[in-house]
Amino acid sequence: MEDDDLPRMRSDAAALLATESLDTYSQDELMARVQQLEAEIVRVKAHHAKAADHRKVADALFKPRETD
Repeated sequence: MEDDDLPRMRSDAAALLATESLDTYSQDELMARVQQLEAEIVRVKAHHAKAADHRKVADALFKPRETD
């Protein structure tokens, strides 16, 4: 297993956001936050797809050759 596949310890901003009280936010601020979070989801999914494509290419490149 490669190091890239191992879990890493890091601060998790999403977990911190999930514990924050939303009581002090206005409706406009809440909608702005939703828009920011949705944009972040798009960014993370795009990076995930790019990493998956990279991994697929690497796996194909380093796949053991079949012998007859």
